[in-house]
Amino acid sequence: MKLDARRVADFLRDPGDCRAVLLHGEDGGLVRERAEALLRAVAGSLHDPFRVAELDRDGFSRIPEEVSARSLVGGRRVVRVREAGDAAAVPVAAALSGEPEALLVLEAGELPPRSRLRAALERSAHAVVIGCYREEGGALRQFIQAELRRETVSIDPDATAWVAEQLGADRAATRSEIEKLALYAGPGGVVSLEVAAAVGGDVASLQLEDALFAATAADVAATDRALGRVLAEGASPVSIVRSALFHLQRLVRARAAMAGGLAAAEAARAVRPPLFFRRIASFGAALNAWPLADLAEACRAMWETELACKQTGAPAELLCREAILSLAHRAGRGRRS
Repeated sequence: MKLDARRVADFLRDPGDCRAVLLHGEDGGLVRERAEALLRAVAGSLHDPFRVAELDRDGFSRIPEEVSARSLVGGRRVVRVREAGDAAAVPVAAALSGEPEALLVLEAGELPPRSRLRAALERSAHAVVIGCYREEGGALRQFIQAELRRETVSIDPDATAWVAEQLGADRAATRSEIEKLALYAGPGGVVSLEVAAAVGGDVASLQLEDALFAATAADVAATDRALGRVLAEGASPVSIVRSALFHLQRLVRARAAMAGGLAAAEAARAVRPPLFFRRIASFGAALNAWPLADLAEACRAMWETELACKQTGAPAELLCREAILSLAHRAGRGRRS
């Protein structure tokens, strides 16, 4: 059965008599985090050789045997299966057809509703399926604030918005950045926008910002250099395109404010989440280079690029590079017109 998001935290602390848990989704860090929470809740440890067995895709056939084995030292065992997919559906069904002693924890990437493994476990009264998706928007901001509160650290609203813009691709990476902020601020401290910008953004995030701000300010060479570094660091083309779309949407809102009477510099300073001070000049240059209608068309094109990147077999990196560089060329034409 599928588990309601509101019940996940309680379930991870006490899975009860559940026989199998499927953790799947695009956020691999969250999949691992929840799997490890289940291991600690049931076996008390991640690496106890008597109570934890780990299998990869080459060990799917051993799933029925492993879940039937009893612990030699007492307590319930956990069988952790990484890279689970439809190839594991038959052995998992065989394991659940009996009365397994161990809890079976399956870790997977994104599985569509038609996935045989996912569908079988969603139908089972003895199994639980938990989707692990990236937190965005308000949910991500609430997570940042809650994690910092646990360390008795508070964060300004503008800083929260800035950090949320930089993070969210992966739960493990997000938590790591939040821990750095908490360590810098210290117990009882406050994370301001200046602190967040200085501490919270990693090199790849700042390089991506360099590429996007250069692109919309018509600096083709700087765009190409920064984008090359971001891709070389292993950034996902889809996440780059999604960030570009967010950047364009901020420009749309600021350009609309200019239509209401604000100058470009004033509109740039009024952007929310606020711009880091060293970005204001290039953002203002972009506002002067892009008519509102062109920005709307660029948003549509970037959204279509994101969809194209997600197609099976698509040359995602090439599509991403072409889309970002096309912004710089288009901005250059806007300056000359």
